[in-house]
Amino acid sequence: MIFISEILLQSKIAQRGFERLQATHNNFDNLEVWCSIQSILVSAANISKILWPGKNRLRGKRLREMLKVEENNILSNRKFRNHFEHYDERIEEWFNNRPNGVYIDLAMNPSLRGGFTGNDHRGYNSFDNSLMFRGERLDLNKVLTALSEVYNNCKLYVLDIP
Repeated sequence: MIFISEILLQSKIAQRGFERLQATHNNFDNLEVWCSIQSILVSAANISKILWPGKNRLRGKRLREMLKVEENNILSNRKFRNHFEHYDERIEEWFNNRPNGVYIDLAMNPSLRGGFTGNDHRGYNSFDNSLMFRGERLDLNKVLTALSEVYNNCKLYVLDIP
């Protein structure tokens, strides 16, 4: 039940991050955009680690079965969270391979300027709510839908949800 409670908490944190992110569309605040995105990614990754743990795989399997979470659920992939969490490594790798390369980071709505040129690192498209990293794309709507589904399945096991 502690894991269920933690999943509920992390889901709420991600939802709050999404609400804050949506609010930036009307009142642009670059810092709030990236704070909100980071909240969503970290919360989704924390749930991912509970449902797909590195050590106690049986516990993860039981929880996924209990919560009706498919093995290939979008939450199982922590790649984008890792891009943000290990950003220092990504920067070193980039400049080790391209010492004279152009470096574009924290791009807003990069698809409006023709998409990623190969030089872009982190980017957010507010029109379709997608996150990009070096040409890879993550649909945050799909992440939030998966979080909502897990949240709703967790509610079946908890009497009182604050």
